[in-house]
Amino acid sequence: MSTHAARAGATPAQWVAGARPRTLPVAVVPVAVGTAVASAGGHVVWWRALLALVVSLSIQIGTNYANDYSDGVRGTDTVRVGPIRLVAGGLAPPAAVRAAALSSFAVAALAGLALALSTSLVLLAVGVACLLAGWLYTGGPRPYGYAGLGELFVFVFFGLVAVVGSAYVSLGRLSALEFVAAVPVGLLAVALLVVNNLRDLDNDARSGKRTLAVRLGDLGTRRLFVGCVVLAIVSADAVGFLRLGAVLVILAVPLALGPVAVVWRRGTGHDLVEALGMTGRLELALGLLLAIGIAL
Repeated sequence: MSTHAARAGATPAQWVAGARPRTLPVAVVPVAVGTAVASAGGHVVWWRALLALVVSLSIQIGTNYANDYSDGVRGTDTVRVGPIRLVAGGLAPPAAVRAAALSSFAVAALAGLALALSTSLVLLAVGVACLLAGWLYTGGPRPYGYAGLGELFVFVFFGLVAVVGSAYVSLGRLSALEFVAAVPVGLLAVALLVVNNLRDLDNDARSGKRTLAVRLGDLGTRRLFVGCVVLAIVSADAVGFLRLGAVLVILAVPLALGPVAVVWRRGTGHDLVEALGMTGRLELALGLLLAIGIAL
């Protein structure tokens, strides 16, 4: 892509694609499940639940733009099979993509500040940690995504923190249910990152990006993906011991067969792009079924 094209700027459709819509279930599902936990506890403050969704979506979109910016300026994102890259593809100037990331984080910060002021100032520290995690995944002098720690952070922030936080802003207290329900949500968020990094494994290895996929190798990463999906379904069913309606998640099992088959049968390239989309749909379906079951 020419420098002239970058100066001209990306089209609205390209900016939307750069936000990586297929990854957004990881932001929606934990808020839905956390809000369902609050409903089971008898008290949902809907405006706070909506702000929690704004925080979660803004952090995810900001993180995606931040990754696009940081990988692009580092030169580690030049060969990709998946969604377009705004910086590496020469579609937008790095400064514009960085501004998009920071703007998204600013929206999350403002919504999070309103939640903290209306509930507990402890949420300010949690919010700062979330924003730093989003930027430092591939940004900063020592990005943790390049050190194979991305999956751990995704489980913590898009599983435990997001579900527990979404329940807490309505209930004002912690319960065992929200921690148990966060496990399958976090595992499917990890599965999304695993299949994404599996797709990019060869290029990441060449560019020195030591993701967990690079460290585990092709077969090990495929096994990790299947393990995450299976454990997510099992742990979601286990929520049924606390809220019987959670067994509804069994209806999402057919959606797991497609991505598991693609990954296990050594799919590559565009096959893994499809597997990423299928995994996103699985997380959305299982998460919403889990939320409905908990609320019931």
